[in-house]
Amino acid sequence: MLKNLLRPVISASVLIALSAGSVRAQTTETAPAKLPDLDYLLHGSDTDADTAVGEPAPPASSSGDAAPALRSPSEIEESVGGRMGVALVTAEGKVVLGFNRDERFAMCSTFKAPLAAAIMSRVGEGRIDPQARVSFGPQDILDYAPVVKDNAEKGMLPVETLAKGAVEVSDNSAANLLLPLVGGPEGLTAFMRAHGDAVTRLDRTEPTLNENAQDDPRDTTSPAAMAGLMARLIFTDLKADQAATLRSWLEASPTGARRIRAGLPEGWSAGDKTGTCGNAVNDVAVLKAPDGREYVLAVYIDRPTVETKEAEAAIAEVTRAAIGMLGNLRQKAGPTAR
Repeated sequence: MLKNLLRPVISASVLIALSAGSVRAQTTETAPAKLPDLDYLLHGSDTDADTAVGEPAPPASSSGDAAPALRSPSEIEESVGGRMGVALVTAEGKVVLGFNRDERFAMCSTFKAPLAAAIMSRVGEGRIDPQARVSFGPQDILDYAPVVKDNAEKGMLPVETLAKGAVEVSDNSAANLLLPLVGGPEGLTAFMRAHGDAVTRLDRTEPTLNENAQDDPRDTTSPAAMAGLMARLIFTDLKADQAATLRSWLEASPTGARRIRAGLPEGWSAGDKTGTCGNAVNDVAVLKAPDGREYVLAVYIDRPTVETKEAEAAIAEVTRAAIGMLGNLRQKAGPTAR
């Protein structure tokens, strides 16, 4: 018992809350832990939902020192004063765990990841020349448009440069210039439907898509829908060259350094697309574990009452909880689990 108390642990509440999907699980430390809505397939079965949670694996510490015990997702959500949703999906598209995973959240700039995927899909099909130039004028340059502003005198940029700018630095004007190439917001929504996402929808362009009005379904997704979509696009649907290009942009983006990436254990790598609307703080990341397994993690926070930096820290904290939960599930599944 003393040994267990001295080492870093993830509390039972972390394990259950992350596993409960859209249901906010409640339990006690002494009650047997059940996972009624867990969709993990580590045993290769859809019916593994009643597995009891055993002793969790300790979260990794990059410094080698003991890491502090992690709070549950519900506790993290309460601390930011808003609503939080989480989904972790395997490269095969299987939902491993989630918290409010099917609730709707404003996408903000996370829509730029599937937008870039739609562009690269057309490049792979030969429908778009990545070096074709898109013209623009002063009326197209929004307040936040670092790449487009730097090329204002040229008045045109290659498609690939715009897509890279939309992902790496979240250039709003670049995204707006790309949208007509995929049929506008409606066309991007159709692209997402064609790739198995029945939830995510884009209705407007920058900057109005960031409104995030209460109970407005426009320009929203769910954590499970976005994570599943990006897993299909990156790992299955895009051609290898186009998927690699998109992934390189996600990995080069500096905007998420304090979000999902900040919560990853040593040896994990990530490429991500952030989204920040003023009343929402989001991140979607393609993850690679030290053993080569790959995942997509989506974390959305709606209407936090804390500052953005604190919301970002919450995203990092729930990432640590998710990775710790994943290690626990794989330990229970045994060495052959994939």
